[in-house]
Amino acid sequence: MNTRKVLIMGAAGRDFHNFNVMYRDNPNYEVVAFTAFQIPNIDDRTYPAVLAGKLYPKGIQIYPEAELPELIKKYKIDEVLFSYSDVPYEYVMHKAAIVNANGANFILAGAGQTMLTSTQPVIAVCAARTGCGKSQVSRKIVRILKARGLKIVAVRHPMPYGDLAKQEVQRFADYEDLNKNKCTIEEREEYEPYIEQGLVIYSGVDYEKILRSAEKEADVILWDGGNNDLPFYKPDVHITVVDPHRAGHEIAYYPGETNVRMADIIIVNKVNTAKKKNIDLVVKNVMNINPEAIVIKTDSVISVDKPELVKNKRVLVIEDGPTLTHGEMAYGAGFFAAKKYKAKTIIDPRPFALGTIKQTFHKFPHLTQILPAMGYGELQMSELERTINAADCDTVMVGTPIDLAKLLKLNKPSTRVTYDIEEKETHVLHDLRIVKR
Repeated sequence: MNTRKVLIMGAAGRDFHNFNVMYRDNPNYEVVAFTAFQIPNIDDRTYPAVLAGKLYPKGIQIYPEAELPELIKKYKIDEVLFSYSDVPYEYVMHKAAIVNANGANFILAGAGQTMLTSTQPVIAVCAARTGCGKSQVSRKIVRILKARGLKIVAVRHPMPYGDLAKQEVQRFADYEDLNKNKCTIEEREEYEPYIEQGLVIYSGVDYEKILRSAEKEADVILWDGGNNDLPFYKPDVHITVVDPHRAGHEIAYYPGETNVRMADIIIVNKVNTAKKKNIDLVVKNVMNINPEAIVIKTDSVISVDKPELVKNKRVLVIEDGPTLTHGEMAYGAGFFAAKKYKAKTIIDPRPFALGTIKQTFHKFPHLTQILPAMGYGELQMSELERTINAADCDTVMVGTPIDLAKLLKLNKPSTRVTYDIEEKETHVLHDLRIVKR
């Protein structure tokens, strides 16, 4: 049998996991290259030999996705594996057309081919889109299980944007671990809430090694999904969060619909701020494709720590970056908090944007009143800080999962927006059954 030549299209996460579980040390395939997209500054590097295995003594080169057609032809690629998430179906098929037109097969990996099995119970929290409220649900589950005396260890979907070899297995137990690993804003947004709850959280590149480490100190493993990606670990309870502010997206985005179809529990979040017709549509859609799932509704409850800094003030609202960019939301918790606490006005941040922050507004023109907390590295974090400090406003409203005022040096008062979920009329989450393996 001839060795099949493979190229993996990715965004620094799912692509590496698919390689590790499907192709590493598999002599039937040769992974010639990765391509990178969606996240800034993750191309033009190498998946290192120390991670790639004995078949790849020089590692595997990562190229910009724009070079995909040329790479297929140059290296006579047989198969292209699409390995990133939160994109509409039309987008996926356009990529398939490019791949097919240049002579290669277009592959989507099934969940059964890529999920690892744990020796401990696994709860997976996934979503139909970025920004549905996975973090709220995860924090709620942590509180419930900790009250039962269980030790939970969280494992986060990968965000390896730096030195891949050093990020093979990352364990975060305190804030010093975040500083030691030079975590970006995006990483801190995902890790800090768990540290605040007294949890250990793992992330990195090699999720087999991560799993075996996490199992040694956990009664229950909580898989915290990224974007709308599938879990890397086979769940005992699969929870998928959907968003009525983007009604219809739960059956129109890859691989979010797969999560909906796989779910044991589907959470329709943010019902307190969504239109009834959109809530009804989402419920109808998820029940049509997964009638066996338990469907519950939750409110997203918003509060601020300093409401006096909001009322009658001109505020700059900062929201989670990925939720606004490839999540396609034009607003988030910070926007609703500004309305709830009677801000005088929400200022337009675009005139003050600098560098890559300005580029982000050009790339995502639906963003007009909200500043996305982009922070994929020191340069972008500096440009975000300078953009905030240049803004003509009275108050900075931080609607991100972490308090940016502790990370950036801001020249004006700030208030932090927090958000949690409340289950309506049911007790499904409180009654979760965890069976020891």
